[in-house]
Amino acid sequence: MAPRPELDDSCKDMPKVIDEKSVSMAPALSTAALIEDNPWDLPELKDVGVKWADLDTKGKIFKVLITAGKLIGLLGLLYMFVCSLDILSSGFQLVGGKAAGDIFQDNAVLSNPLAGLVIGMLVTLLVQSSSTSSSIVVSMVSSGLLQVSTAVPVIMGTNIGTSVTNTFVAMTQAGDRKMFRRAFAGATVHDFFNWLSVLILLPLEAASGYLVKLTELIVKSFHIQSGENAPDLLNVITDPLTKSIIELDESVLSGSAIGDPEAKNKSLIKIWCHTAKNMTLQNVTAENCTNFSCWELKNVTEIINIKKCNHIFVNTNLSDLAVGLILLFGSLLILCTCLILIVKLLNSMLKGQVAVVIKKIINTDFPFPFGWLTGYIAILVGAGMTFIVQSSSVFTSAITPLVGIGVISIERVYPLSLGANIGTTTTAILAAMASPGETLENSLQIALVHLFFNISGILLWYPIPFTRLPIRMAKALGDITAQYRWFAIFYIITCFFAFPLFIFGLSLAGWQVLVGVLIPIVGLLLFAIVVNILQKQKPGWLPFCLQSWDFLPLWAHSLKPWDRIVVRMAARCCCCCKCCNFTEEDEEMEKHENKDGIEMYDNPTMNVEVKEDKKTLDAPEMLKATSL
Repeated sequence: MAPRPELDDSCKDMPKVIDEKSVSMAPALSTAALIEDNPWDLPELKDVGVKWADLDTKGKIFKVLITAGKLIGLLGLLYMFVCSLDILSSGFQLVGGKAAGDIFQDNAVLSNPLAGLVIGMLVTLLVQSSSTSSSIVVSMVSSGLLQVSTAVPVIMGTNIGTSVTNTFVAMTQAGDRKMFRRAFAGATVHDFFNWLSVLILLPLEAASGYLVKLTELIVKSFHIQSGENAPDLLNVITDPLTKSIIELDESVLSGSAIGDPEAKNKSLIKIWCHTAKNMTLQNVTAENCTNFSCWELKNVTEIINIKKCNHIFVNTNLSDLAVGLILLFGSLLILCTCLILIVKLLNSMLKGQVAVVIKKIINTDFPFPFGWLTGYIAILVGAGMTFIVQSSSVFTSAITPLVGIGVISIERVYPLSLGANIGTTTTAILAAMASPGETLENSLQIALVHLFFNISGILLWYPIPFTRLPIRMAKALGDITAQYRWFAIFYIITCFFAFPLFIFGLSLAGWQVLVGVLIPIVGLLLFAIVVNILQKQKPGWLPFCLQSWDFLPLWAHSLKPWDRIVVRMAARCCCCCKCCNFTEEDEEMEKHENKDGIEMYDNPTMNVEVKEDKKTLDAPEMLKATSL
């Protein structure tokens, strides 16, 4: 056997590179990397109660009664939730309905496509109903005050404005980070689809007018006759309650939009529900007489009031604004209460085998080779459900809590939301087909514009998996809002109020000012997006100074400084409010973030000691659109 070689003397004096501490820490890093959970995986809803087989006869009867009671309570809460959304829409119309009609009258502003888009969005936000704002547009087109080509951007704006309701609904689940991450992403996937569709289709429509030409060809090709009114499906159930609280005169809104002077001085609150028209032949003063008065025979229509409505505000002396504010406060209170109770009931009911069955039915794809059909079936289901409830806001708001508790995945709620966009246009088409013969063509063309705009968006952002950008964008926003929950409020205010008002103000100043301000902003945003993508994919293609955003001030590429400011302001302003105090989860996270190199996870086995430098800790969350 050959003798063992002796080590060089220089090696004897070298210190040990691997000490006891480093050896003991290596498995922790490896284990954490292997068992780290994906925050977007659907959680397991485990049944913590006694199993059915272990119950006696009395226990089984009691459990059946409890389950039946929960189911009845869930249906009742859903009924109150839908009714509160209807009352909320009425309240918004009372507060801002006439202002919405006045906004539509400025045709000089509406001739600008961007201004028309913003006006449609703002009006839908004011009345909280895309059906109402669409009906105003249809009435203006039918009366000749608005061209079909001018109304197309307004219809696109109503599509964006109606998606804010389920975003508000997601805010009710902000108490739990994991639920809020899923709920807010599930709500905003609808927003991103609408924004991206407008970003592509509005310039295309302004350049080519393909929507106007396509719908005009369809309307002229089919000799469509005037038909019946749109069917009342869910309204048959909800109207007895909502109409006992408030009933509005929709003709006042459309009259205000077309400049009717009588509509401007008339209340939106409906007083007389049963009226009759009496036409008589009377002597009326002629208009062409010069020196002396003369009369001519004309048919004069007189409206006879027969019976008053039965709602509680029929004899009120309050103004429309006061009644609207009362309805807004009451409906929001009921809406939030119903949502909180619905989430708690669903959490208690959807456990064990029930949760497994529901998850499999909703989230499982068809077997190969028909798996690609699953999403399109979900689109049809979303369209059908929206047609039944006659409101895309109601349907998307109802499924948002299910996304939060983990019953529906983001990948499945996306086609359901696309179907909701299709379903809400079918009601408008049926309503347009009930128009009189002289206005049928224009009314139907506008309704078809809304339909084909949504179909075009689906063709852009759904068939190819790579193009489903709204899902990735919604998940990125969900990660940010889960870490910085105040960012959700910032997103809503910026995207649905501040940005539209900013564009509208620039539109009033003229298209030269609009283009001069928007082009540098859009160019800067595109530059930041391209650089951010290259930093992740091909950093070597960039100059050394652009390979990271560290050359910028910390507040310009990180949300941490803003988070500290918001927390301090909230602590000073709302120190006594429970909603503004730190929860135990927030305190634990704050403690562990302050410790150098320690990251804490919900699972104790995933506690990892990681040493990172200050540069890594200050990663650009704002530009990367991801959480830590």
